[in-house]
Amino acid sequence: MTPELSARAAYSTGPGTQVGNLYGALHARGVAEGLREAGRDRPLSLVRSAWAGSQRHGAALWSGDIPTTFESLAQQVRAGLNVAMSGIPWWNTDIGGFQGGDPSDPAYQELLVRWFQYGTFSPIMRLHGDRKPNYPTFSTDMTGGPNEVWSYGQEAYPILAGHLRLRERLRPYLLELSEAAHRTGAPVMRPLFFGFPGDDHAWSVDDQFLLGPDILVAPVTEAGARSRSVYLPSAARWTDAVTGTVHQGGTTFDASAPLEHLPVFGREGAAVAAAFPE
Repeated sequence: MTPELSARAAYSTGPGTQVGNLYGALHARGVAEGLREAGRDRPLSLVRSAWAGSQRHGAALWSGDIPTTFESLAQQVRAGLNVAMSGIPWWNTDIGGFQGGDPSDPAYQELLVRWFQYGTFSPIMRLHGDRKPNYPTFSTDMTGGPNEVWSYGQEAYPILAGHLRLRERLRPYLLELSEAAHRTGAPVMRPLFFGFPGDDHAWSVDDQFLLGPDILVAPVTEAGARSRSVYLPSAARWTDAVTGTVHQGGTTFDASAPLEHLPVFGREGAAVAAAFPE
């Protein structure tokens, strides 16, 4: 809502300038209270609007009907980090974007792969979108095109399937992070400075993230890119999840990023490193 509309809006709870953004949090609370009254003591809602405090009510926030572009993918990385630092740990996006995307188009297949790789290391992993050819007429027949992992061609399928298996191997680690988020509020997906507040450079990196304390992920958000610059925080050594090469923290270098995988690094000595080899 624009500032002009907020100034004119009036809700039952007060002026729009004071309570307009509370809608998401109050909606989540209402759903959670209803579920608890129905006997479900651990409510969970997939929502597209939230506000500070929504996490108290089992809100799993996604970013809405976003474009199917690399620019949009890059925005999701930054948005997820902002959500994490706003106190909401359960973040996810429509993998591949929502509005369109042709599964037979090689350019879109590349975007889908890169987004799927990002989704593998997101707090919630969810493939969704209105793919072409779609049927825009609003009716009971309204549907989108194929959107299963096998819908994106012979090159993409083994990459996507491999990342599904990786996600499953990460399940114990993700469960630990989820429990920590529940108990302490520590987000599952974290900006680098969350884990390394004493590293000045970590505060300026907004296109990488930590998955918990032990995994660093550098998403690829440019079409055709097969490498990208990566910064590894100081006060730790980092092991390349694919090659096993150990890198000293506090360094920036050009990391290999073939279509098969993102640059991902495990904190040296972390038990989660065992999840990466096939």
